[in-house]
Amino acid sequence: MKRLQNILLPTTFLALLVTSSASASADPGRFMDMKQDVKAPIGYVQFCRDNIGACSNERYEPVVVKFTEERWQELLAINTDVNRRVRPMTDDDLYGKPEYWTYPDDGYGDCEEYVLEKQRELLNAGWPRSTLLITVAKDLQNGGHAVLTVRTDYGDMILDNQAETVLPWYSTPYRYIKRQSPYSAALWTGIDDARVTTVASVPRK
Repeated sequence: MKRLQNILLPTTFLALLVTSSASASADPGRFMDMKQDVKAPIGYVQFCRDNIGACSNERYEPVVVKFTEERWQELLAINTDVNRRVRPMTDDDLYGKPEYWTYPDDGYGDCEEYVLEKQRELLNAGWPRSTLLITVAKDLQNGGHAVLTVRTDYGDMILDNQAETVLPWYSTPYRYIKRQSPYSAALWTGIDDARVTTVASVPRK
């Protein structure tokens, strides 16, 4: 998939806040609509077997990150760094399996490896675990795709290996299926994405 055009530049951060703030009371769509608990993806179950410490059954009270210019710049920097540092390669080519989740310590991976690395980098930078949620979606070709959802006081933001910048979830061309629960890294929740998925009209390179 081609990368999305750089729609939100760092200098538009204040505009993002103003727009979100103005619509805060009238726009529940800033946050994904979560529904009942669901099973975790098979690849995530395998990842947890291999990385027990990353999938603790610990329960915690969910929080949202207060979105500041500093936080915005940190998200942009980590998204860009991981996207450039990790080279795309399929699980079949890397591991001889159609699905295998792991950290991209060898510098290669598919969408899940990008997500796991971004989550690890942000955790190491002090972001709360309940705000960094692995999320599964369908792309424009109806193929499976994984992104990282970051829960902020201005809505759910998406870090994506196919995007040049961080976007609000509703500005991405995906249909969202499920994501980690903000109450525990071991739990997953279904997403009720009722949008008309005409986001494909987003300008592309």
